[in-house]
Amino acid sequence: MKIIIINGPNLNLLGTREPDVYGNQTFENYLKALQLKYNTVQLDYFQSNIEGRLIDKIQEVGFSYDGIILNAAAYTHTSIGIADAVKAITTPVIEVHISNTFAREEYRQHSFLSANVKGIIIGFGMKSYELALQSLL
Repeated sequence: MKIIIINGPNLNLLGTREPDVYGNQTFENYLKALQLKYNTVQLDYFQSNIEGRLIDKIQEVGFSYDGIILNAAAYTHTSIGIADAVKAITTPVIEVHISNTFAREEYRQHSFLSANVKGIIIGFGMKSYELALQSLL
């Protein structure tokens, strides 16, 4: 089984960015532990701060992978392009958010992606990624 985690803008700063909201663990360290725990799954990773690169990656893997775990970060609330890319592919997508977006600023409470994904996991910290992975398995 091939699953990819795709992270959007500023998630490369996990571990140092607003640790009270996002925790103090880097994503790279978390990913290594996740890959060890689910060693029968090919678990790939891609991160970009650039909207077009995220769209390109979704299109690239969206017909050949078994699942996409997508944390589009701020683009969740602004990108019709990413929403359209998710809608255009056949691979199931789970939308993930580390923080509870409904407990934050009002603009974070709307997602352009949600109508086009298989499911949404919000607010369980980094564990949100593992919950998404389990849902795909």
